[in-house]
Amino acid sequence: MFAGLDEEARAGGATWEARPGGRQTLQFAYETWDDADLPALVEWSGGPACAAHVSDSDLALVTGLDAVGRRWQAWLGLDLAARLLAEEPEDLEDQLLWLETPEFHDAVGRKRAELDAEIPADAQGAVAWAATAGLPVTPQPGRIEEVLRSSHDGPVEDFFSTLLDGLGFPRATPLPTAP
Repeated sequence: MFAGLDEEARAGGATWEARPGGRQTLQFAYETWDDADLPALVEWSGGPACAAHVSDSDLALVTGLDAVGRRWQAWLGLDLAARLLAEEPEDLEDQLLWLETPEFHDAVGRKRAELDAEIPADAQGAVAWAATAGLPVTPQPGRIEEVLRSSHDGPVEDFFSTLLDGLGFPRATPLPTAP
């Protein structure tokens, strides 16, 4: 599929969504894709690429890279990201007990505020990245900020598609299903 990717990544990939204009959304098996593979994908395609590292269809860290090496990242599912990234006390003995404490909820609130404060820069990076794709539509940073701040119902993979739509990529077409 992509000559620049290592054998394991090539074997673990499949087309997930097709988009008009020859653009594709690929899905890789768990642990077959690494952030280090993104430059090979950009080199192979000659254009920008992004990857969403999805966790249990609830959370994703999206990383984009363009052909000159500019990179951006954003979380989809900020509330869960804040819970996972909240700073734990150094003297924590039992993580399960800590999850029910007011201190944990305060730490999550602080992390959520920190992640929220990063959204304007994340959105600007995503918009600049999309501009390098030569799309006919110029995405609006404010709209991308809304997408990044919003909660999602259903799998985060669908939310990733919404982000790509908001960035101006042609809407995905459903792939034919096997009989």
